[in-house]
Amino acid sequence: MIIKHLDFDITVCQVENAELLDVRKDFYFVGKTEKEISLVCKTEDVPARTLQREDGWQGFYIDGTLDFSLVGILSRIAGLLADQGISIFALSTYNTDYVLVKKADFSRAMDILSRNGYNIVA
Repeated sequence: MIIKHLDFDITVCQVENAELLDVRKDFYFVGKTEKEISLVCKTEDVPARTLQREDGWQGFYIDGTLDFSLVGILSRIAGLLADQGISIFALSTYNTDYVLVKKADFSRAMDILSRNGYNIVA
């Protein structure tokens, strides 16, 4: 399985109003529930007003389109990293999964995945 780096810093934040979000950005994940609106985006694209924000994330994704019948892909990655004390923030799209880790853990996470059979592409 091929893992590809995202070459930008990422921020996870909460916003008050979805109408202020610019979904035309090229990396922009919005999650809305009855209790909150969460946004994951490039740090440079964080809206001027947020309720909370957590900077300092880097990410990678599984290259290719993952069929919905596949089982355990994200679970295996999460387990390998969790076993080494690395926390993740996971995002899924229709096609694939994205995994965010804190910048301080990113190199170690890539090394762990590489040693466990993943092909890492910068």
